[in-house]
Amino acid sequence: MADAPAAKPSSDRDLASIAEARRLARAARVAQAQLAELPQDRIDAIVDAMAAAVTPQVEALARMAVDETGFGVYADKITKNRFAAERVYEFIRPMRTVGVLRRDEARKIIEIAEPFGVVAAIVPSTNPTSTAIYKILIALKARCAIVISPHPSAAGCISRTAEIMAAAAAQAGAPAGVIGWMTTVTLEGTQELMRQREVAVILATGGLGLVRAAYSAGKPAYGVGPGNAPCYVHQTADVAKAARDILLGKSFDNGLLCSSPNSIVADRAIDGALRAALTANGGHFLSSADAQALAAVLVTPQRLPNPTLVGKTALEIARIVGLSVPPGTRALIAELSGVGREHPLSIEKLCPVLSYFVVDDWRAGCERCKEILRYGGMGHTMSVHATDDQVILEFGLHKPAFRIVVNTPTTHGSVGLTTGLDPALTLGCGGYGGNITSDNISPMHLLNIKRVAYELRPASAPAAPSPVQGSPMSDTGSSLRPAVPERVRTLDAATLSSRIDGFLASRGIMTDTAVVVGRDGSPSRRSSSPADGPLGERALPAPPPGPPPPLEVENTGPAVDFVCEDDVRQALKAGRRIRLAPRAIVTPAARELGDTHAVFVGDPSGQDVTRLS
Repeated sequence: MADAPAAKPSSDRDLASIAEARRLARAARVAQAQLAELPQDRIDAIVDAMAAAVTPQVEALARMAVDETGFGVYADKITKNRFAAERVYEFIRPMRTVGVLRRDEARKIIEIAEPFGVVAAIVPSTNPTSTAIYKILIALKARCAIVISPHPSAAGCISRTAEIMAAAAAQAGAPAGVIGWMTTVTLEGTQELMRQREVAVILATGGLGLVRAAYSAGKPAYGVGPGNAPCYVHQTADVAKAARDILLGKSFDNGLLCSSPNSIVADRAIDGALRAALTANGGHFLSSADAQALAAVLVTPQRLPNPTLVGKTALEIARIVGLSVPPGTRALIAELSGVGREHPLSIEKLCPVLSYFVVDDWRAGCERCKEILRYGGMGHTMSVHATDDQVILEFGLHKPAFRIVVNTPTTHGSVGLTTGLDPALTLGCGGYGGNITSDNISPMHLLNIKRVAYELRPASAPAAPSPVQGSPMSDTGSSLRPAVPERVRTLDAATLSSRIDGFLASRGIMTDTAVVVGRDGSPSRRSSSPADGPLGERALPAPPPGPPPPLEVENTGPAVDFVCEDDVRQALKAGRRIRLAPRAIVTPAARELGDTHAVFVGDPSGQDVTRLS
């Protein structure tokens, strides 16, 4: 008998996985271009064929999943497979995902579906076959080709699921390569798949590290993190039903779903009744010593559940840890006094182990649930068991969870099995959990929407300003010179200067300036402003050359209260007189120049100023 071939070195396996990821992504991109052109009836026929082919195989696939991974409960795996193959299918079957989706006649907008593109789908070992069925159905319904990277410990059952659905899709007319799956799976190969340029979007379900890798791949991604769902039981709750729901959710598939209950928060008023109901339904309360022994084995130094105990029954866990429990035990319950690193069993446990907290009222329960969600379950799921609608609403308003299910198991309610939520096996955690959406993921999340929008309100160009006679625009005819506001254009320089000086004076702004006579006999102005030079002197403008234009008494502006020399020069240049208000102030230089040319109309006060204000 020949010896078995030696296993390839891990480096060779990594290279083979990377090469396979590239090949599958390229094939999916070619198939994507063809799939995107199919009409709605062809897409629906492909989805119908896949669902019809996989439904009879749900039991066989469940058995493969349990045998290969060692996780979960066979009967519950069947339920999850059937949920994906039937319930999800029934939900997405009527959806329109091709062409015109909606017409808004009032807003004159047409919405048109466009597929996102090739999907890289990461499938976990905890829910392998059901997640594969679900992701393939929603991807092809959205006209998206899909490449699956299975968890290495569940590669066989995931690959078999994909084979069944790919064969049915091909027989219904789907392009070759529209469903691909990796058979040589390594972390390097999965990362290569997510980074491939042919991939348009990542649909990741798995551990926190894998989800973070998906978000760091440089592509749009829908990722799902841990759940750590708390279950609050209010004093108005139907205690017996609450106990049944919590234990049903926790024992379902041995607590493998992210939305599985992880903690019970009970009002003190019903604590005794709830303990009795939980015990009657298979819950076993651990002593303090037993709880510590369980925590030592179940929780790793990295504050993660020990893979050896993940997905095992309560009886198997008790046997491994060395605990003595009743034969019919469905869940182990440890009473805790707090949440965090000092209380290891407050983490998400992925097995039939519950932590138990007692609070005084719903306000304290509210805060405790927040603490639990912040310790590894932000944005995911919680449940409220109560009949007081106001309390239920308060939890809805203030809890950092996007699925708050009422009087139902968190496991079943969150995925839409017992509630009206969209049926899905990928549950977004929104901004609280670092996810792009808080929705249950459906084909609509794998579509982009085009919008054709008709004009509702005609756009109008701004009216061109009318140039003022004598303005720079009317003189030059230039259309490039900016228009000057009317109220500024109609002011002459003297009036404008007077108004500016008056405004500055009203604000107490002073410029120390005095009129002096230079050595050559020309007037100058001395100022304290540093801008006037080291000596604070600057020459005043000389009078305009030649004889001044004739002045007309009628050509005057409004009476002014203050006149400087520049006001007189501007008046001379414009051929007009300056009308002085009673007690008007005229600077010495202005008086001298104005008297020389008989500019003034009116009787000034005669007050000379040597400081301008």
